[in-house]
Amino acid sequence: MKNNHILLLVLAFGLSIFVTGQQTPSFTEYNYNPFIINPAYAGVLGSSELTISNIGFGGQGIQGSPRSLTGTFNTPLRNEKMGLGFGFLNDEIGITSATQISGSYSYKIFLNDNAHPYWKVYDRSFVSFGLNAGALIYNQDLLSLGLQSDPNFAENINTTLPTVGAGVLFGHANFFAGVSAPNLLGETFANQDNLELSQPIYGYTGYHFVLDRYNPNFVLKPSMLFKYEKGAPVQIDANLGLNFKNIIELGAGYRTSNTLNAFLGFYLLENFRFVYSYSQGSGDSPLGNTHGIILSYRAGSGYSF
Repeated sequence: MKNNHILLLVLAFGLSIFVTGQQTPSFTEYNYNPFIINPAYAGVLGSSELTISNIGFGGQGIQGSPRSLTGTFNTPLRNEKMGLGFGFLNDEIGITSATQISGSYSYKIFLNDNAHPYWKVYDRSFVSFGLNAGALIYNQDLLSLGLQSDPNFAENINTTLPTVGAGVLFGHANFFAGVSAPNLLGETFANQDNLELSQPIYGYTGYHFVLDRYNPNFVLKPSMLFKYEKGAPVQIDANLGLNFKNIIELGAGYRTSNTLNAFLGFYLLENFRFVYSYSQGSGDSPLGNTHGIILSYRAGSGYSF
């Protein structure tokens, strides 16, 4: 119990100096729901998709371990050139809670959508531009630490700030790459001297290799995420997944913060997907190992090839 209180104090002190509206999403989150880091993904799939995730539960029973609850919905609009999306994200770590509610809009430009014979098979290339806007509700229960004699912990922090983000995505056949900045405003409207919101920039790319185009039972899915934040080293996630007949999928990843990840996914009734993830931190990490689940529903033909 004493160690838990010490952990809470350390987390609270660090977050009172540096705060971000969202922790870096787990690799299963952005692999299976890229919309959470880039509004340009809204409507790209050609059908509506609803995703709910709970990442970070477990934590070896350590009080104050990071946890993230997410709910998103995105759908294409007329001619599939436009898309809309909505998201709810809640991050908790220690005595700190940050909830972001936002709406997103995307517009796609098709690069090779020229007239062609109906019988000709071709891969459509596009560039999608996205914007998102919403609010960040930030709470820090400093009084629960019982350190009122310290002016840095003398009162709780409760504030609501506007958020604006943007992103761009390029796709061609089985290749995709995107860049996004989810918090362009940073701490512009922050009304607390000890509240500083980071302005991370994400880069994300991947490719789906069909191992045998005449018998596409196996699809190999390498991907990478890059995160840049001022004053912090560049973070890189490298991941590799293998899909079998769109029935089962498994894979693993590595984050440069010495975190190993693994996941196992199942596709149910074509329209539903369930993914379980496991993350193992380095030996000197105070947060231990965590688990996550992601449940998605895609309308239309669902997740079939």
